[in-house]
Amino acid sequence: MNDTISKYDLMSVCTVSRETIDRLEVYAGLLEKWNSTINLVSKNTINQMWKRHFLDSAQLWPHIPSETKTLVDIGSGAGFAGLVLAIIGMEKSPNMKFTLIESDSRKCAFMRNVSREINLDVQIITKRIEEVTDIKADVITARALATVSQLLEYSKNILKDNGVCLFLKGNACCDELKIAKESWVFLSSQSQSITHVTGCVLRLTEIKYAS
Repeated sequence: MNDTISKYDLMSVCTVSRETIDRLEVYAGLLEKWNSTINLVSKNTINQMWKRHFLDSAQLWPHIPSETKTLVDIGSGAGFAGLVLAIIGMEKSPNMKFTLIESDSRKCAFMRNVSREINLDVQIITKRIEEVTDIKADVITARALATVSQLLEYSKNILKDNGVCLFLKGNACCDELKIAKESWVFLSSQSQSITHVTGCVLRLTEIKYAS
């Protein structure tokens, strides 16, 4: 799969318009520019950014419940996956509120720059995840951030009681789930990643700490 095909695969996966792709292209251009001086993503992935970053992030969109009002992306980095989802949301769900949490101030500055360039209304919080306690999300997303156990620990103060977690995970997912079940109660399902042979979209619901 080459990067041009990945761009149009994104249109198909999320059924978005050319206007949304145009916004993502602005994002991609800024990513390439900023990445030359700030390590936002691995330089080895820039030539395949549409597959490795944009399409990988966008594949979460079909798993977001239609009634979602608030989505929080934790450990957003350079905006993957939260900023991509917020851009898709401009077209697909304009009333959905997006919050991105990232502790690196340089990466937050980059995300704010992208947001200004495309007139995107998104909340970007420059804090460690565990310091944020004044948000309650319908959905929490994360990509390449931590183990399932740690992600649940991060999420416990900001996820609504009936909330959903959507995590992009790799081939260690099953082992991580077994460990997480020692401390947490939840229902889980996995969907094959469209960008990584051994990856998946992990969906967790009915989450409770095992007391």
